[in-house]
Amino acid sequence: MSLLIEPGYSLKALNTFAVEACAAYFAEAQDDQAVTEAINEACRLEVPLWILGGGSNLVLTGDVQALVLHMASRGIRVLEDDGQQVVIEAEAGEPWHPFVLRSLELGLAGLENLSLIPGTVGAAPIQNVGAYGVEVKDVFAGLTALDRQTGSLVEFDLAACEFAYRDSLFKRQAGRYVILRVRFMLHRAAELSLEYGPLRKWLQQHDVQSPTPMDVSRAVCSIRSEKLPDPRVLGNAGSFFKNPLVPQSKADALLEQYPDLVAFPQGGGQVKLAAGWLIDRAGWKGYRQGDVGVHRLQALVLVNYGQATGQQILQLSEKIQADILERFGVNLEIEPNVV
Repeated sequence: MSLLIEPGYSLKALNTFAVEACAAYFAEAQDDQAVTEAINEACRLEVPLWILGGGSNLVLTGDVQALVLHMASRGIRVLEDDGQQVVIEAEAGEPWHPFVLRSLELGLAGLENLSLIPGTVGAAPIQNVGAYGVEVKDVFAGLTALDRQTGSLVEFDLAACEFAYRDSLFKRQAGRYVILRVRFMLHRAAELSLEYGPLRKWLQQHDVQSPTPMDVSRAVCSIRSEKLPDPRVLGNAGSFFKNPLVPQSKADALLEQYPDLVAFPQGGGQVKLAAGWLIDRAGWKGYRQGDVGVHRLQALVLVNYGQATGQQILQLSEKIQADILERFGVNLEIEPNVV
């Protein structure tokens, strides 16, 4: 067996909240064979198998009584290229932002709005990660996963993934599939998404009149760096809450009371509210209790100032949820997975 299994392994360096927690057993998967071996070893050890990507969308509330398998496979390849559209495939363990940069270096457009998002390629479809007007589903071309129920490889197209806002089949059926590699349909001719206000403003301020995909990536990186703390410096998992969807009637009632409410019509009688606006208006931005708090510049981000536990982070999020429900009558859902 080529798989190295380590007992009592600290996961602090493998979750961006930098919460101290231990895995009963730990291993890294460099290829498909290692994933299969890990499944078999988890059965032998009589513990669950738990898949870990970049640890950037995760709240660990205690030690993990499982064999934690860290996806560490690497590889980026072009599968199809007709001169205009290009299908590029990346292994699940590829860090997301370097993969985005590599696609830009190849002259490919499509991923630039998703720059500087933490995590791995394999984790991106699970959450249908999105930013600045683009989601993974918009550039998705397929993926290969291992079905742990049958032990067979399964190919997923766009429809089979059942993507939704920060959601997918893989999130709803957590644990069943191990994503091994993901494919994206990108373009040589730039089809830029510039609808997001701060993105247009940044380009204007820097006198970028005919932006390239690389320009958009630089803008996104700059905006994110200004608003979001670097998890290597201050533990966090990025945006902690989803932007809630409410009926148009609810949005209208709130707009009558709060004319500056940030809201985006979604069609079908639904309106997306800016969770950050709700939390900021409720006075939570900059709040701190011990080592857990709300970031002083971005109300969507909960932070670990040093020794916060996952339970403390979760307790703060529950206080915020209760307050937003009482003040505005709106339910906030959290984005990270709680373990």
